[in-house]
Amino acid sequence: MDAKTRLCCLIGNPVGHSLSPMIHNTLAEELGINLCYTAFKVEKDRLHEAVAGADAFNILGMNVTVPHKCEIIKELSDIDPLAARIGAVNTLVRVDGGYKGYNTDAIGLYRELEEENIIIKDKEVIILGAGGASNAITYICADEGAAKIYLLNRTFDKAKKLADDVNSHFGDIVVPLAISDYRLIPEGKYPVIQTTSCGLYPNNDDAPIYDKEFYELVEAGVDIIFNPAKTMFMKLCKESGARAYNGLKMLLYQGIAAFELWNDIKVPKNLADKILGMMERKLKES
Repeated sequence: MDAKTRLCCLIGNPVGHSLSPMIHNTLAEELGINLCYTAFKVEKDRLHEAVAGADAFNILGMNVTVPHKCEIIKELSDIDPLAARIGAVNTLVRVDGGYKGYNTDAIGLYRELEEENIIIKDKEVIILGAGGASNAITYICADEGAAKIYLLNRTFDKAKKLADDVNSHFGDIVVPLAISDYRLIPEGKYPVIQTTSCGLYPNNDDAPIYDKEFYELVEAGVDIIFNPAKTMFMKLCKESGARAYNGLKMLLYQGIAAFELWNDIKVPKNLADKILGMMERKLKES
């Protein structure tokens, strides 16, 4: 670290257990880039000051986590079209006049799906949950050419609101349903993406749905949760004979996508795999 070191950071609350500093500092070290990454706890009412301070300090880029992913948009000088449609930003890149916002959560999910050979294009997809994380995931599935998306949520109204929003951009491809109405989905095998907090540590035995009949619909399941590494949703998928994956690769690849935007480089696959192994070991130790 010297006077020429560029600074990047994560802002949000909480940030104390984030894996992002490990991801980005390892990338910088391995690729020989003079960059340092840290995390700052930023309260809701201090977001404007935080971005203004980052601009004043010439910070190269920022990741944004809860609770700021939507509110950050008003602080931007530019925004990527996909992030604008999603209505949430998790990556800021320094440009003339301030910061441009991107949503690399969507990119991270797409890269994980691609790597696990889970096809979205021209397929019918099931998404569980209509909260903040579901926005980006529903949009990326629509953007990648899903034939139809069944959006299941505990409360129908919230699913309908997100479905109406996505359908206004892509046509009537999102079908909102209450989770209890999953039997309205035609028989078949579907990629299923679990976006709720059900099963997040320490509530390891929770799942958004327990009915074995539902899991007969699953061809491959992706849970965006990565702690625990094997969620109840994943266990139920596997018991029905489906493949199942956690969200650790999504976390990794959204971080890599941000790093690539900041530094205008491409991260090699072998380095991504190395960092994934480090993340897995770190979680086992925690």
